[in-house]
Amino acid sequence: MTVDARVAVLYPKENELKIEEITFPSPEPDQVIVKQFASGVCHSQLHQIHAPREKPVILGHESTGLVIDVGANVSHVAPGDTVLVTWVPRDAAKAERPAVAAILDIRGQVAISQNVFTWADHTIADEQYVVKVDSDIQRDVTSIIGCAVMTGAGAVINTAKVGEDESVAVFGVGGVGLSAIVGAKVAKAHPIIAIDLDDQKLAFAKKFGATHTINATREDPVIAIHKLTANESEFNFRGLPVSGADHAFDCIGLKSTMEQIVPSVRSGTFGSRQGGQAVLVGVPTTQVELLAIDLLISEKQFLGSIGGSCAPDRDFPTFLDWHKKGILDLNALVTARYPLEDINEAIAALENGEIDGRAILEF
Repeated sequence: MTVDARVAVLYPKENELKIEEITFPSPEPDQVIVKQFASGVCHSQLHQIHAPREKPVILGHESTGLVIDVGANVSHVAPGDTVLVTWVPRDAAKAERPAVAAILDIRGQVAISQNVFTWADHTIADEQYVVKVDSDIQRDVTSIIGCAVMTGAGAVINTAKVGEDESVAVFGVGGVGLSAIVGAKVAKAHPIIAIDLDDQKLAFAKKFGATHTINATREDPVIAIHKLTANESEFNFRGLPVSGADHAFDCIGLKSTMEQIVPSVRSGTFGSRQGGQAVLVGVPTTQVELLAIDLLISEKQFLGSIGGSCAPDRDFPTFLDWHKKGILDLNALVTARYPLEDINEAIAALENGEIDGRAILEF
């Protein structure tokens, strides 16, 4: 069956998206057509918006929707199923197809997406990026599980494997950072330290589990973290008391924050315990300089976490269960809602730092 859709398109040499009405063809054998209820508006999409382009692009990579048609090879979902759309393959072992979700003919031009596009009232996606969920979930706020939640919480529980009473520092408390804080709370970490430039966002972070906050405009976050985590019973390679977080997460990806997370984590205890983990979660746009001797002598680890090291089929039910039990308050985490027509206003608000948690589009 063919499906009429309204899609936000970003054309070359233009800074604003335009809403286009197009018709999807019947799905290819491995494709799924989804009528969407809501989509997250992710900060990482700003990088694509500002990147040079020769062709139109279609954006967005997390949503909640309803399957309305499937290709002949699709067996894990059927028309009528409630699903989450994400940019991470649900079964990476079988994800052998190219990571381009769709190539759409719009006004005679080829528009492309990376993996998926969700800034549209309908989307057509490879079945690898469509995850079946229970039909009784909330249809709006669950749309941010497919990126924000899995990226932040997943970095804590999957990449770093944070343990009980281990200290955590989270740089940047937008949607991803707040999800990391929730993940740390679930892991029973302590203390959970939120670092940002905005007092309002830091106060908001306490509602999600942050036990301490640091405003990096008023104090050096590295020094402040070490003060909060001093341990007089352990000693490093130089014979000095150990301090620093067990795990520090950069949920921004700026040069400054990338260079702060390694010195923020603790040194190893010579001969018995490795140093802390500095985990890069936010998408970087610059190179970074690290003090290699600190990594060596202190036996620290600098890790990357893409999509929270998540397997959507495995992890999404967990995050939905957190929400159902009140552990992950998605209703509080979603702080702004826009219709598709206001996508450019949503992007501007995000870029200007006006979104405390996560913004969504509602269709």
